[in-house]
Amino acid sequence: MLCQNCGKYEATTHVKRIINGESAEAHLCSDCAHALGYNDVFGGFGNTFSELLGSFFGEPTSALSSRTVRCEKCGNTFNDIVNNGKLGCADCYTTFYDKLLPSLQRIHGKTKHEGKVPLVRSASPESTKINKIEALENELKKAVENQEFEKAAELRDEINRMKESGNNE
Repeated sequence: MLCQNCGKYEATTHVKRIINGESAEAHLCSDCAHALGYNDVFGGFGNTFSELLGSFFGEPTSALSSRTVRCEKCGNTFNDIVNNGKLGCADCYTTFYDKLLPSLQRIHGKTKHEGKVPLVRSASPESTKINKIEALENELKKAVENQEFEKAAELRDEINRMKESGNNE
């Protein structure tokens, strides 16, 4: 049988494509097959057994996929993440969200983080000021108990200044 593309040479490559249930066949010579990208019949299955299984159960390898999506920040593909077991950067979560979602669901049981609220929150300037006044009042009591009246007077004046500045604001 002659090549269906050029019609000159004997067809050595038989290509059958099924897309959406419709079958298309082509008989090509080696030159036309190479020109149309069918030069390596087993090239898309990967070089290792894990790549072969990955193409059947997960994301197809880059040779089989027509368009490889890469993370804009680190340049990783989803296949890199599958092989390494690690994300390249935080942007990989958004880039490959749809592909990562089933794995995250299976590993964690949920896809939304429901962590605990931290007990210590960042202190506001007002609460910091109140804490400072309380600490100074404790120091004042100790100074009075120890009969350090000069130090107590300084602490009293500082406490009054802080309380007055709080009322003016």
